[in-house]
Amino acid sequence: MVTRPRSAFHTCPFPQLWATLVAGFMTLLDVTIVAVALPSMQRQLGASAASVQWVVSGYALAFALALVTAGRIGDAVGRRRVFLWALAAFVVCSAAAGAAPSITLLVAARLAQGIAAGCLAPQNSALIQQMFKGAERGRAFGLFGATVGISSAVGPVTGGLILALADGPGGWRWIFYVNVPVGALALLLGSRLLPRVAPGRRGHLDLPGVALLGAGVLAIMLPLVLAEAGGIRRLWWLFPAGLALLAGFARWEKRVAARDAEPLLDPRLFTGARGYAAGAGIAALYFVGFSGVWLVFALFFQNGLGYSPLRSGLAVTPFAVGSAAAAVVAGRLVERLGRLLTVLGLTGVVLGLGATALILRFAPAGAAAWCAAPALLIGGIGSGCVISPNVTMTLRDVPVRMAGAAGGALQTGQRLGGAVGTAALPGLFYLVLGSSAHDYRTAVAVAVGAGVLALLGALAAAVLDWRRDRRTGPGGTDSPDSAGTGHRHTRANQC
Repeated sequence: MVTRPRSAFHTCPFPQLWATLVAGFMTLLDVTIVAVALPSMQRQLGASAASVQWVVSGYALAFALALVTAGRIGDAVGRRRVFLWALAAFVVCSAAAGAAPSITLLVAARLAQGIAAGCLAPQNSALIQQMFKGAERGRAFGLFGATVGISSAVGPVTGGLILALADGPGGWRWIFYVNVPVGALALLLGSRLLPRVAPGRRGHLDLPGVALLGAGVLAIMLPLVLAEAGGIRRLWWLFPAGLALLAGFARWEKRVAARDAEPLLDPRLFTGARGYAAGAGIAALYFVGFSGVWLVFALFFQNGLGYSPLRSGLAVTPFAVGSAAAAVVAGRLVERLGRLLTVLGLTGVVLGLGATALILRFAPAGAAAWCAAPALLIGGIGSGCVISPNVTMTLRDVPVRMAGAAGGALQTGQRLGGAVGTAALPGLFYLVLGSSAHDYRTAVAVAVGAGVLALLGALAAAVLDWRRDRRTGPGGTDSPDSAGTGHRHTRANQC
């Protein structure tokens, strides 16, 4: 009698996945959690508004600059090794940020923390790509999507809760100190449980590609992270310069690939890996609307309605709850529905946030949060059906040997989209506020409505990709070292 092997989903311990998810949660949470503590930091450290803004924007900038290069390094020298070193650096930098005696040292610690986070992030998706295949990969990316959605949505409420518990002039320091025990736990789990897999060919790092990509991303993001200090008005010329540098990067990578060398970001990801280009575009557009609305909500609830940071965070909790619940379920449905699931999810986000904009415009101020809760829940459920399925559909046909660079490029697009959204939507909020005699209701409706327009762009791209899948069939042909959606594999030999 032949005994069927148990599913690898059961034979391989899940803590190895949780180690990556905990680390990913920390790094993404730190993008938004700090915003509620900026006034406390500014008062205690005697900093200017422009310098304290670098605590948030500097982290996001360093994060984005490191992603693709770190992903390529992980592909070459081993994702487990880069993951553990980056996680250890993130923990050390978190402690340094918490103990910083001046705004200069705090900003320096946050820049270093952002670099560590940017080195860590692409290893997360690449390790999932490496450890899971077929339907199990969809479930794993479902949990990963839940992590992305929750960390982005609960940052404000988590920061408000920490400030409420750690009352006093130094309470803001616990925003950073809390990463130390959590990061130490993830480091222990990762060092003991992540599989040791031989790295790919070391080769040579594409240094001209690194320089062109880094300069292009920096040129586009710098005016955005300095938006509150007039960066867009003063540094607008960096946008065309950045686009020119990125075009030069694309041309250079084609030349490197044509010589059969090792490009930083292989152009064949966009031309040969089915669904990658569409998925990267969907992610960038989605994060323009998704990331920007949280700052708009915080400004509306705290400045317009007088909510505390904790109460302001609780007001948007229905979105986080819906996103977390739907993401886990979506990881199981993506095998069956494919890109249609992304289309349905984006439709839910558009309807939910569109309804929220109207409700906040017309609902009584005292009941605004309660009235908006059902619409935010619908938007959150839709969001849970967007992020993780899109990651799965985008990376499904990417060869495992390129998984780190592919994941880094995908997250770079998300960070760029997020930077555009967090600069443009609050800027539009303030513009409407100033021209409408401080009508907060109109300002929030217009700003959230602008975010919905970006989400409609992502929805249009998803519909086009879904229609293409219907014409060509969702199966496709896997490359020898990749696992496509719909193909069931055992991963016993991966663990």
